[in-house]
Amino acid sequence: MGDETSPVPDEVLTSAKERLAGEDVSLADNEEILHALSELTPVYENDRSYFVLGNYDREPIRRLNLVVDRLNRRTDAYAFRMVDVRGEWDNSVQKFCLIADVVTHLVGVAEREPSDFLVEQGLLVGTVEYFSKSHVLKREYEDEDHPFGWMQDGVFDLFEREGRLYRWRTEADLVEATDEVP
Repeated sequence: MGDETSPVPDEVLTSAKERLAGEDVSLADNEEILHALSELTPVYENDRSYFVLGNYDREPIRRLNLVVDRLNRRTDAYAFRMVDVRGEWDNSVQKFCLIADVVTHLVGVAEREPSDFLVEQGLLVGTVEYFSKSHVLKREYEDEDHPFGWMQDGVFDLFEREGRLYRWRTEADLVEATDEVP
């Protein structure tokens, strides 16, 4: 662990600083990001941490919150959403990557609404490290075989091959699917 004032492990802060040094980021942005990382104290205090991604529209966010709540009921686990990490971030991809670097699990809740987490899905499969700790809870729709389109179907196929795709239709199914995530 780091010093008493910061529960963030030194190697995480070093990694974040190195990543930020390579980016065109102002000193103020740098401080903001390091402050946000220090706010993620529970990530370092629990054995498992879940960064839950998905749609923030009114209905889908209820289900996203259901997943976060369910994961937080586990012993020595901490689950949260991107909006739970405060701060003014100009670069949400940078924010995503810094958070994804420090958590043990990334959990995506996939629904077909247009504001789905397409960018994050690309990042999940785009790096071996993120992909290896990612799980996707995919909503199934009775009336459609391919509600997500061929690009997303390809992403789902990758997760299915790894045994990390969990299907659900109802909220009760979603709770069960969430319980299957390690």
